[in-house]
Amino acid sequence: MNAGDFASTPLPNIDGLSTVSASLLAIVLSHGHRDHWGLVPKVNPAIPLIMGKATESIIRAAADFVPDAVVLNANQYLEHRKPIQIGPFTIVPRLVDHSGFDAYAMEIVSGGKRVFYSGDLRAHGRKRKLFDALISDPPRNIDLMLMEGSSLGRLSDDETFPSEEDLETTFVSRFEQTDGIALVACSAQNIDRVVTIYRAAKRTGRTLIIDAYAAEVLKATGHDSIPQPAPGWSNLAVYIPQRQRVQLKAKGIAALVDDYRGFRIWQEQLAGSAPRSVMLFRGWMMSDLDRANALVGARVFWSQWDGYLAEGQSGAALKSDCDRRGIAFETIHTSGHAGPSDLKRLAAAVAAKRLIPIHTFERLRFPTLFENVSLINDGEWVEIL
Repeated sequence: MNAGDFASTPLPNIDGLSTVSASLLAIVLSHGHRDHWGLVPKVNPAIPLIMGKATESIIRAAADFVPDAVVLNANQYLEHRKPIQIGPFTIVPRLVDHSGFDAYAMEIVSGGKRVFYSGDLRAHGRKRKLFDALISDPPRNIDLMLMEGSSLGRLSDDETFPSEEDLETTFVSRFEQTDGIALVACSAQNIDRVVTIYRAAKRTGRTLIIDAYAAEVLKATGHDSIPQPAPGWSNLAVYIPQRQRVQLKAKGIAALVDDYRGFRIWQEQLAGSAPRSVMLFRGWMMSDLDRANALVGARVFWSQWDGYLAEGQSGAALKSDCDRRGIAFETIHTSGHAGPSDLKRLAAAVAAKRLIPIHTFERLRFPTLFENVSLINDGEWVEIL
């Protein structure tokens, strides 16, 4: 299902989602991207939620900053290869490489039948060793595999996406060519990309400037190996845009900026530091930079899905603003999902008796790429024989 908006999108027709039913034991979230949990606020609140601990923390951290966001409370946490028992079901999570942090594939076993759900995954991120480990030691004797195909249609069958290391190299080159501030428009929740940008900034002698939202998301990962405003991290600064200052005060959480002591950069410092800075950036921050006279020699780098650059989307408005201001605009991005060749490797390694496409607009391509494919419609129940 591709939901248009939250209010008008009905819940799937599954007993227990809106009313109490003993047949629905829990909802398991593979990771924190909204297309995987967006309708959860509509379900019966008595249903237990299961997700990764960092997923819960990041969703909670984002809730103070993102419109229409919610806080989701886990009853139990997913951990890499640690089995969970839910009624007659045993779930074995597998941490995977994905643009969403703390993402899992899952093996589900019950009644002697075995299902493997790929979740969202890739093999070209900073955690690609997880994909390699999955290929070298896949779940065995799988009766049914549910496999994502988000990237199908974006590449030819023999093409591959650039890696995060490839992007780092490109960013280094572009930052060196930028006279003023380098503005990178990417999601703060794409932790791999933030690490890539931080490393490129450091390699070029620049400081990465983040806002309070990004700072809280980075802290919420729970990993001190990830850049964040904490002891031991250099080349990092926190700027609180005017709109965010108002927002924090209105929510009564302005005190959280106290944690950024020693990392703060102020509006009057932006112009002077611009040639030595990279900013994690969103279009509405442009007015702050304009008031600070910090846009001289600036360049904008779009590092998100190019679908957001289509007419009517936020990216299109940003590009138009850059064109009007004479600011160079360039896309530097790679997919958060596996390409066709890596999906082929995964399907061959698991060798499921049946493979069902999910999370794709190109399901009709599956039978030409993979073995034992069954095309199943939304809402159609599948019996595992």
